[in-house]
Amino acid sequence: MEIHWSIKRFDELTVQELHDLLRLRVDIFVVEQNCPYPEIDGLDVTALHVFAQNTDSSMIAYARVLPPAPADVPHIGRVVVQADHRNKGIAGVLMERALDVVLQRYGSRRSALAAQAHLEHFYARFGFVRQGPDYLLDGIPHVDMRWV
Repeated sequence: MEIHWSIKRFDELTVQELHDLLRLRVDIFVVEQNCPYPEIDGLDVTALHVFAQNTDSSMIAYARVLPPAPADVPHIGRVVVQADHRNKGIAGVLMERALDVVLQRYGSRRSALAAQAHLEHFYARFGFVRQGPDYLLDGIPHVDMRWV
């Protein structure tokens, strides 16, 4: 399977790409995980969007990189891979690409993320370290992590 990777600002996304990334995120985070929450949070307009499409242009993986808040680091979030494309190494490539975006845009891979707690070991593979205890976010256990 051939995969095409893209990195775009919000104003560079096509209408179809915006639809597809929102649908992928809702399909996984809201429907699959049975977690109603405000998916469209207003932060996409300032994010860099990292995504993969297969040969028929279906979006199969996505992450966003938010700019740093004052005196903080960029934040990687909404990391998702379509269910039928999991366990193929795509999530690892997605994280490497997101970290490359952070490096190229901000000069370092220093960044943060709020990981679902069961994925802590996945993110640790990329250099992220737990920054405190688990907490509930929209009813799902999470942990704050930083790349240090």
